Amino acid sequence: MRVEIPPEGGERLQKVLARAGVASRRACEELITAGRVTVNGRVVTQLGTKVDALVDSLAVDGKPVDANRQSSYYILYKPRGYITSADDPEGRRQASDLVPGDERLNSVGRLDMDSEGLLLFTNDGALALRLTHPRYQHEKEYLVLCDAPVAPAELRQMAQGIMLEGETSPCRAVVRTLPPETEWLGQAAGAAQGWLSFTMRQGRKRQIRRMLEYFGHHVFRLVRIRIGKLRLGTLRPGQGRFLRPAEIHALRASARLEQPAASAPPASRRKQQSEAYNDRNRRSGGLGQKHSRRSPRN
Repeated sequence: MRVEIPPEGGERLQKVLARAGVASRRACEELITAGRVTVNGRVVTQLGTKVDALVDSLAVDGKPVDANRQSSYYILYKPRGYITSADDPEGRRQASDLVPGDERLNSVGRLDMDSEGLLLFTNDGALALRLTHPRYQHEKEYLVLCDAPVAPAELRQMAQGIMLEGETSPCRAVVRTLPPETEWLGQAAGAAQGWLSFTMRQGRKRQIRRMLEYFGHHVFRLVRIRIGKLRLGTLRPGQGRFLRPAEIHALRASARLEQPAASAPPASRRKQQSEAYNDRNRRSGGLGQKHSRRSPRN
């Protein structure tokens, strides 16, 4: 039997669920109207039902929702040689091992083992969906070192879209040739090499490498430097930090999501955890070694 709860005080149920990271507010509304949400053990289907996140017990499909859970957001410079999968039967090094704390955070999107750069780890499921699902069209930016030259006609073709084997729609990217003096962490382009900037809204498997291979080019280095408004900044391989409240607010606002009730751990604990892990990484296998960096020109 479905019992509606009178809307007396509190916050709207869909808003509380969205803030808890269940899904976007609209998706939470669909969950409610489909009868998949319970409040204090009773099915609720009325949009606008008010709940008290501190008192009421919420569940979706029978699974409890922690409406007061703290959402955490950690940005990592994933080094080459690490995988983003959380379960690897081959026992390879995992990027999640570089994230401090005991709380399980999931990576937003992936970078293959030979690629490096920006990875966001969070338990904010709604944000992760918005940043990764193709329908939301969030930009990602990469620096790519490949064999040169890449012809202007090839740049135009990649912008217009090319059909790659196994795909059902064209793969597209805005690609720019960067100045010859461009460096990344001290690495300049060698003879018959050049740095490219790739900006794209798609996320097909090994898309950049496959697009360049389509034209016969080889990728020597691939670095993700931006996801939406979030930038890698001055982090070095293996280093990371928790996002600041203003960054979290901007990131969720750009994804058109409710602001979380709480964000990362307290500032002092965030700083201690990040510094401890970054110090450890500097002592292990060369991760986080001192590098010079020259930013690409726009």
